[in-house]
Amino acid sequence: MDIELIEPSPRQPRTRFREESLEELAQSIRATGLIQPVVVRPVGQRFQLIAGERRWRAAQRAGLHRIPAIVREVSDHLALEMAVVENLQREDLNPVEQARAFDTLITAFGLTQEEAASRTGKDRATIANAVRLLKLDAQILALLEDGRLSAGHGRALLAFESSPPRIAAAKRAADGKLTVRALERLAARKQRRSDDSPEPHSDPNTRAALEDLQRELGTRVTLRPPRGRLAGQLIIEYHEDRQLYALYERLRRTKDY
Repeated sequence: MDIELIEPSPRQPRTRFREESLEELAQSIRATGLIQPVVVRPVGQRFQLIAGERRWRAAQRAGLHRIPAIVREVSDHLALEMAVVENLQREDLNPVEQARAFDTLITAFGLTQEEAASRTGKDRATIANAVRLLKLDAQILALLEDGRLSAGHGRALLAFESSPPRIAAAKRAADGKLTVRALERLAARKQRRSDDSPEPHSDPNTRAALEDLQRELGTRVTLRPPRGRLAGQLIIEYHEDRQLYALYERLRRTKDY
């Protein structure tokens, strides 16, 4: 088939083609030809790729004018499913491409995760973990697509409750400063701090007293009311040893407190 008659599918699951990988394949095609045919379907007077866009791109680089192709008469619906499944069976999709492919398979065809697993040969847990990555911020998804973060990093980042600390941690991990395990520990610490954070006291006199303490001591003071059998706590924050010693001396000398 004339290569000029073939065009890519607008719903191709793969969104990035590595320059180095394409050039290597093009060199191989120059040497031995295109061994595996692409799969296309007729659309008007032209043909649309179902499978083999990477081979088609590399063949163009190699200067080929005609390539082997298998023509399939299939509907839009089936063509999309074939393209998604064909890509998912490959190992070189990045985590975001894989997640979007699974999500397309599930949403476009109304499949459950179990049904998607059956059609792709993947287990349900793999699909569930992959699709969850799409909940991450766009900046983090870009790092995953670029290969600067792994799927493991992405899953660890899902444990962060809000975007600013999650994005900051993702950038540190992308710079090689946080491993997957370190991210998991950091997320767990932030979760514990959130769970343990004191709630604002509703009594205006208590709030006023806490504000007065904060002004006098020059640091944040919070109150955790008693809960069940747990005693209440007055929490005075400090950030370095010198501040702690100053607070100690001041409290020891001040009888009013």
